[in-house]
Amino acid sequence: MIDFDRLAAWMDDNALPGKGEPIEHTFLSGGSQNEIYEIRRGNERCVIRIPPPTAPANRDEGILREWRIIEALDGTDVPHTAAVAMCDDASVLGRPFYLMGLVDGWSPMDQSEGWPAPFDTDLDARAGLAYQLVEGIALLSKVDWRAKGLDDLGRPDGFHERQVDRWTAFLERIKGRELPGFDVAAAWLRAHRPLDYVPGIMHGDYQFANVMYRHGAPARLAAIVDWEMGTVGDPKLDLGWVVQGWPEDTDAPGVAASSYVDLTGMPSRDQVVGHYAEVSGRQVEDIDYYVVLAKWKLAVVLEQGFQRAGDDEKLQAFGPIVLDLMKGAAELAETSDYRS
Repeated sequence: MIDFDRLAAWMDDNALPGKGEPIEHTFLSGGSQNEIYEIRRGNERCVIRIPPPTAPANRDEGILREWRIIEALDGTDVPHTAAVAMCDDASVLGRPFYLMGLVDGWSPMDQSEGWPAPFDTDLDARAGLAYQLVEGIALLSKVDWRAKGLDDLGRPDGFHERQVDRWTAFLERIKGRELPGFDVAAAWLRAHRPLDYVPGIMHGDYQFANVMYRHGAPARLAAIVDWEMGTVGDPKLDLGWVVQGWPEDTDAPGVAASSYVDLTGMPSRDQVVGHYAEVSGRQVEDIDYYVVLAKWKLAVVLEQGFQRAGDDEKLQAFGPIVLDLMKGAAELAETSDYRS
């Protein structure tokens, strides 16, 4: 549990808004990686993001990486949470942490009854949710990461050359079963490269689960959130991550049940990819490469959760998802006419 009195003293020492006011707090979410609380001091509101005491030591570095990204996004047109303050002194609360602005919006993950009005019935309005989703990473891809001081955030040189070796080695460390299609997709990825590669900031886990929207129509992205996997690499992999499970016909039977959000009425995959190209200025003729890589890599990432599932039903559910993703990666690799 956070020592909120200690946090208040630190905030006062750093002349943050609400000085002298008692802290009220509300738990928003938390897990093995981060705990997130809304902080209120008088009329001032913000959010604290901090690793729990049980989080692995590398989360301290991760929280500081997240801070660097959201701080770098200040002054850009990328929807993001405001950077308020950061503390890298673990003696204050036991772990490094940062404060960010509270987003006035809604998350697709909070909609147990489906999309909020008017997106529940107005399919034209709902289409905007998809276009706004990819517009967020299109704008992100245009940020001058060097000018924002992020030269050392990732290793953009050799990004694609490392992918297969890195994730093959990762799978070998956790391997508990065969994944049919793994070798087919891996061989295809080794033999192919994007048509071009323009490094930029990438989110690393971009999807509906990691964005928030402003209330009401038209659809407007309020913020991209959860930057644990953020780095400097190939931004188009974020696009591949978004569309790797996106149906070409979103009105086809069964679409509503095929994803963790209802894509009925959304634009097609080609339309989504086209909007990204228009906003980002990047070519997308090599999208098959990124979809194969996204499916293949995501399968490996989720396999780690499945291998350590134990009695956790949520992690157990990753088992068949991994097999479907790997099968899809191999099938696309075998049928794609992409040749670069």
